[in-house]
Amino acid sequence: MRFNETDIFGAWVINPEPREDDRGRFMRAWCTKEFAEHGLDFLPVQANMGFSIHKGTVRGMHYQVAPAPEAKLVRCTKGAIFDVVLDLRPGSLTYGKWYGTELSDENGRMLYVPEFCAHGYQTLEENTEMFYMASAFYAPDSARGARFDDPLFDIQWPLAVTAISDQDRNWPLVERKA
Repeated sequence: MRFNETDIFGAWVINPEPREDDRGRFMRAWCTKEFAEHGLDFLPVQANMGFSIHKGTVRGMHYQVAPAPEAKLVRCTKGAIFDVVLDLRPGSLTYGKWYGTELSDENGRMLYVPEFCAHGYQTLEENTEMFYMASAFYAPDSARGARFDDPLFDIQWPLAVTAISDQDRNWPLVERKA
């Protein structure tokens, strides 16, 4: 795996190094040792999948606060998504900044999302499926979100939004820090 730093401190794009032959390809999707070599103490305890029917669907921006903060390792297993990490860590040098990249079944790329950073994505194709591993169990009392269209962050989604949940549409706007 090739680990590439992003503009968000602690967030990484991880590109596979597939081995290909006449049968297809094989690639590593996660390795404790390789993550540790890059300073990432990531131990998944839960894996989740999402399927979106329509191109342009937005899901997110989700995160969990203490006592159950979670890091995520996200990949797209069918179709393509524009995947976004948003830094919401108080005191972070990259607070309020976002980074987005395309994840697809073709490129096999993954995005590592640190604890206290929000995560969301937009589907770039119909019938898209994503998969992610999380370092904490889902904890409804710790679940939070930021609006996908919060002007404070100005996330540049590549397509018009065709579908979004009421919850994701109605997260409160984040107040500007004085």
